[in-house]
Amino acid sequence: METQQQYDYNRVASAINFFKENYKSQPKLEEVADHVHLSPFHFQRMFQNWAGVTPKQFLQYLTAEYAKEMLKTTRMSLFDAAFEAGLSSTSRLHDLFVKVQGMSPGEFKNGGETLKINYSFADSPFGEILVAATAKGLCHMAFVDNGQQESLDTLKANFPNATYVQMVDMIQQNALFVFTQDWSRLNEIKLHLKGTDFQIKVWETLLKVPAGGFTTYGDLAANAGYKGASRAVGTAIGNNPIAFLIPCHRVIKSTGEVGQYHWGAIRKNAIIGWEASRQAIFSNTEK
Repeated sequence: METQQQYDYNRVASAINFFKENYKSQPKLEEVADHVHLSPFHFQRMFQNWAGVTPKQFLQYLTAEYAKEMLKTTRMSLFDAAFEAGLSSTSRLHDLFVKVQGMSPGEFKNGGETLKINYSFADSPFGEILVAATAKGLCHMAFVDNGQQESLDTLKANFPNATYVQMVDMIQQNALFVFTQDWSRLNEIKLHLKGTDFQIKVWETLLKVPAGGFTTYGDLAANAGYKGASRAVGTAIGNNPIAFLIPCHRVIKSTGEVGQYHWGAIRKNAIIGWEASRQAIFSNTEK
């Protein structure tokens, strides 16, 4: 059964897709509401409850002009000053709480034979999500688009020899708090990742891109220490095992175009707009 959060996200995603496909004609609120089978009043209210801003404001965050401006204004601080920015209160970046630990060569090689992995399914603002953790940290977080069993099969393919238990633990719960809680109250989130040294370096560098900010494939490659390796970096991004927390959605083209995403371009647009709206709300609150 579809939950209210899933219901809202599905309609927001459909509305975003409609806006993207019909942007040149500047569709009115009534047209978009009709597309998602809601009255204009209920659509506006549902959208603002989900995003915190109006549909028109949200779409402003998805334009190439906005993206290019954010690339300019955040590029200076992405990797040089992100940890020196004096962040506080509700605007404190959740990325600063995320620490990465690579799996040992033995764990990597034997397919997780010695690992016990707890997993569960949960709602998020962007659809159902599968989260999984070892005793050392979160090892998997992915959106469920093709049924729970297929998502679970994908997890098990990454760790074919691990022991699996369907249960919620504190590691999973703490990771999911990023969608709902004041980030300044979060405990440190630890990730226990299966990846090559190159992949883990790219993922660690991604964690320095602040919420509401962007980077490009070329800049990410350079800042990870692999200048000119944009294609290889793109492959590492595509293999990211932790949706949202490792923010591969913040990597865009230098033109300001959003580009593709492992969990779908529409979801990438939804996340980008949602983060931008949260940053705007937090900034206005702290003035």
